Amino acid sequence: MSQLGFKSILNRFSFLCKMVCFSVLASPSLKVTELQAEEANTLPNVVIVFTDDQGYADLGCFGAEGFETPHIDQLAADGRIFTNFYVAQAVCSASRAALLSGCYPNRIGIRGALGPGRKDGINPEETLLPEIFKQRGYSTAHFGKWHLGDAPEFLPTRHGFDEYFGIPYSNDMWPKHPTAGDRYPPLPLIEDEKVVELNPDQSQLTKRYTEHAIDFIERNQKQPFFLYLAHSMPHVPIFASEKFAGTTERGLYGDVISEIDWSVGQIQETLKRLQLDQNTIVIFTSDNGPWLSYGPHGGSAHPLREGKGTAWEGGVRVPCVMSWPGHIPSGTTCHELAATIDILPTLTGIVGADLPEEKIDGLNILPLLLDEPEARTPHEVYYYYWVNELHAVRSGPWKLHFPHSYRHVLVHGEEGLPGKQNYPKTELELYNLDEDISESHNVLDQHPEIVQKLKKYADAARADLGDQLQKVQGANVRGLKLTK
Repeated sequence: MSQLGFKSILNRFSFLCKMVCFSVLASPSLKVTELQAEEANTLPNVVIVFTDDQGYADLGCFGAEGFETPHIDQLAADGRIFTNFYVAQAVCSASRAALLSGCYPNRIGIRGALGPGRKDGINPEETLLPEIFKQRGYSTAHFGKWHLGDAPEFLPTRHGFDEYFGIPYSNDMWPKHPTAGDRYPPLPLIEDEKVVELNPDQSQLTKRYTEHAIDFIERNQKQPFFLYLAHSMPHVPIFASEKFAGTTERGLYGDVISEIDWSVGQIQETLKRLQLDQNTIVIFTSDNGPWLSYGPHGGSAHPLREGKGTAWEGGVRVPCVMSWPGHIPSGTTCHELAATIDILPTLTGIVGADLPEEKIDGLNILPLLLDEPEARTPHEVYYYYWVNELHAVRSGPWKLHFPHSYRHVLVHGEEGLPGKQNYPKTELELYNLDEDISESHNVLDQHPEIVQKLKKYADAARADLGDQLQKVQGANVRGLKLTK
């Protein structure tokens, strides 16, 4: 047996022993002794860092040019890179809903990006990730962008988070955006449920979110905690604090990513200082691909096709790094398909909590995290939706696009302004992503049997979740909550 295989078995045995311990501690019939309370502290802490519009190639370990990300790269060296990691839609609200619910956003009625003053938002009947952690006695906090409804009943503190500090929707939804006109009210900065500032200085947001995150970790070091840090950057308009402005060859965009990398470094340093790093799962990823029309103020999805707002790989495949010392093997890479919808069921299994009673779409990818021998993606098929339209399906390396229009940049913008774009239409097209990651060679005619197989998967998706392109209503779609 190889050394790696033996190490994998030892790690798995250790993990299973902890799971048995967690299950015993969860039994309400047992008296909690001091020893049991001490053992309960072995429940892993969880930190999710979720950036906004950061492209596939916008990390050093994913080939970034013009700036460096040493702290995130170290996280990758200590853990595992995921090269086939997906969001559920290439747009803000839908992507966040998928991460926190474990569902395709179409299933729970969240599509696109919710604007300020909407009368709807995340349904309280949906079980979100912080509510899963609350089952096991975790402290929970969200700092950064929320975007699942800005009315009081939709805010994070009403959905499982003990604390919140951030903005309720995208940072471009404010009066100062050059293309906003008079569409938006002042952008609120909210602490828990109170507006503490209007139109905050966005150059300080990354720093302020980070300071709140560090304070939360320090205050909860004696108990398990879940920290969801959803940076507003690098979504336009982009800003960097004085310490980072003008420090990279890539210009302001590189400065912004450099500050996000600093933020990750601050969190890692705090975990190490408090001797929590060995018992903390850290996940770093992005909500969708780059907003290409903003040119130098947007990121890069190289070598993927297109970006944000599309079902091409550049819109939905994002960089992902995960670390969990002693469990996730260091310096490894996973090429199997995994997705944000898998985070909830995977973490639920790790901490020994109950899955939501309502149907979810994510699957447990723990074997991929642990790099178990012969571990493969649990997804037989993966769906690519844009709002209510089914644009593509994937199974194995094969991705079938259905006829649809998509945004394509003709001329990149400058100085924070969007460029020109049009909406060409793709026809029925088949790509082998293992051989053609850039989706540049349509092999539809060479593989008719694959096409028929993927069409059947699409029919099942339409019956389940709907498809506006085919005018099909999904049978298993749940709705948003309306304000009172």
